[in-house]
Amino acid sequence: MSYPRLIIDLEKIYQNALTLQNLCGKNNIELVGVTKLVLGDPKIAWVLKKAGIKILGDSRLSNIKRMVQNNIPGPFQLLRIPMLSEIEEVVNYVDEILVSEEETVLKVEEVAKKYDKNIQIIYMIDVGDLREGIWYEEAPEKILNLSKRLSTVTIRGIGTNLGCFGGVLPTKENMNILVKIKKYLEKKLGKKLIVSGGNTVALKLVESGELPSEINQFRIGEALLLGTDATGHREISYLSQDTVILEAEIIEIDYKPSIPVGKIGRDSMGRIPHFEDKGWRKRLILAMGEQDIDPTGLKPFDKELEILHASSDHTIVDITNSSQQYKLGDIVKFRMSYGCALRAFTSPYIEKIYK
Repeated sequence: MSYPRLIIDLEKIYQNALTLQNLCGKNNIELVGVTKLVLGDPKIAWVLKKAGIKILGDSRLSNIKRMVQNNIPGPFQLLRIPMLSEIEEVVNYVDEILVSEEETVLKVEEVAKKYDKNIQIIYMIDVGDLREGIWYEEAPEKILNLSKRLSTVTIRGIGTNLGCFGGVLPTKENMNILVKIKKYLEKKLGKKLIVSGGNTVALKLVESGELPSEINQFRIGEALLLGTDATGHREISYLSQDTVILEAEIIEIDYKPSIPVGKIGRDSMGRIPHFEDKGWRKRLILAMGEQDIDPTGLKPFDKELEILHASSDHTIVDITNSSQQYKLGDIVKFRMSYGCALRAFTSPYIEKIYK
């Protein structure tokens, strides 16, 4: 048995997936299960499919390839706009692609024609968050003009991303920008389009009844896998947050001053650390660090612990106020923020255990 490790509760993930699939289904929303947090982990992908989620989405082609090679049934949606250099493989492995660049779409058309494969695209529109997408005022005519040059690629719909770069939250107002564009394009193209208008943070609009009925696809990962909403800064009450637990081993316990002794420069990550003088404190060191986790996203089960700081391989925790009696070799358990879990799943130094 090695530490640190993640304990992944597949049953709790299944229940989260089932709950969200039912919620979305009742609101006529197609749920795309996003696997990028878990690097396309086949065991977790199977759980999402078992819960009735039809489409799996990931930002990285390598993760989709991993699922395909482990016989996970598609369809698969590529969430990150594809690089020109990977389009040949994208067409072979992916069914639906999020796009924003005309040149990219035309390259997909060229390759799809060569392999005689129909590829669905969702054209991304920027409604204010300033990540990917055509600016919303320019989108209708640009998409319409491009559609006339496509024969093998099908425009399935339009979409947007919110909360990931600019922190802009989904609202009835910015969702209605998409609805207006959708109606215009449907009239001009003579067919129905989907609107991929949401990620985890958009669940609030469903819960409040404010989501326009025309928004009919959500791309959700965090809520499925962690039961949380980082952008909305909340634990989602009807989902489990005990899906993934981090365990780390204590390698030192000692009393030390709360302020370093000597001239303070930058730490190993290039930051200038700040310390509060609390006198001598009892502290422990865990055998994991910034290469494995984001220390600011650790949520200890023992609420009396204070995460002080971390270097690349060590995490320092103040245990002075804890009623628990820790000793060398003990295991400390944490829930994690999305950013922290992202590092933990990516780190090859953290073992993954399934239950």
